[in-house]
Amino acid sequence: MPKSEHQTAILIAAYNAEATIERAVRSAVAEPEAAEICVVDDGSIDGTVALVRAIAEREPRVSLHVQPRNAGPAAARNAAIANTRSPWLTVLDADDYLLPGRLAALHAHSAGADFVADALIRTDGQQPLDWAPSPLSPAPLSLTAFLLGNLGATRGPLDLGFLKPLMRRSFLAEHGLRYREDMRLGEDYELYARALALGARFLVCGEAGYVSVERPGSLSKDHSETDLERLRDCDDGVATIRPLAPAERTALRKHWMSVDRRLQWRRLISAVKARDPAMALSTFRSLDASLYLAGKLAEQVWLRGTGRGPHRALSTNGTASAA
Repeated sequence: MPKSEHQTAILIAAYNAEATIERAVRSAVAEPEAAEICVVDDGSIDGTVALVRAIAEREPRVSLHVQPRNAGPAAARNAAIANTRSPWLTVLDADDYLLPGRLAALHAHSAGADFVADALIRTDGQQPLDWAPSPLSPAPLSLTAFLLGNLGATRGPLDLGFLKPLMRRSFLAEHGLRYREDMRLGEDYELYARALALGARFLVCGEAGYVSVERPGSLSKDHSETDLERLRDCDDGVATIRPLAPAERTALRKHWMSVDRRLQWRRLISAVKARDPAMALSTFRSLDASLYLAGKLAEQVWLRGTGRGPHRALSTNGTASAA
């Protein structure tokens, strides 16, 4: 029987997820520490609601809440937070799933922590999963390390912008922390950055059993200029929480610039399509952005010259990263 202080609410935001939602919910139900599994349907028009309702009728720990309209994952997660009471929270994406023992492995290190995160086990969902648990060695995560772990070129096993940690409810309540509902890209990054700036004790470790299924059309890869602008500018809010140390300011500036490069590339594409030279020139707004855009344009010229375009020319898909 899990300790009462380890009781965890698993938050699942679902939108047109009938192909994967049952697997996600059943993997959550299999976790003894999962006192609540709260599914918030975000305006699905497929069979998601019916599938979850059928499970909830047989499993008292599962609850279903239906949003009146599609408002995005941040709003759905906030609704799930409001409709649960467990001392710990964790997010599970509707197309991902948990391996048995994941919550127990994280809770073994949750004493004294506000957030405990594990590395994602990535899969395309096509091949059998080859994974076995191994001892975890949690290490503290600083704001500087987190920010630097969210630069497009910095990749590693932790995928810092996409972590799905255990979160202590009392810490969120004390600081009034919720997901920013105007963000549909990087809402996790923004919440974790604010928490770290507020002094959260954030531990990260190796793989504990969160399986992230890679899928085409993910919001982390298919984003608008507005999405990128909000992700970039949320760093300005983080900078106002408290006076930052020099290393923290430098890391925050690097993240801001990394998102701004992607934003200016997206705007340049729009300008080319609109045949708007003035708008195109405005994207070369800084030396950093100019060098990045020049490199991207050279890449597109090379792709065309080698016959790998034009279907890939001026594509935004290759610029997504853990944000």
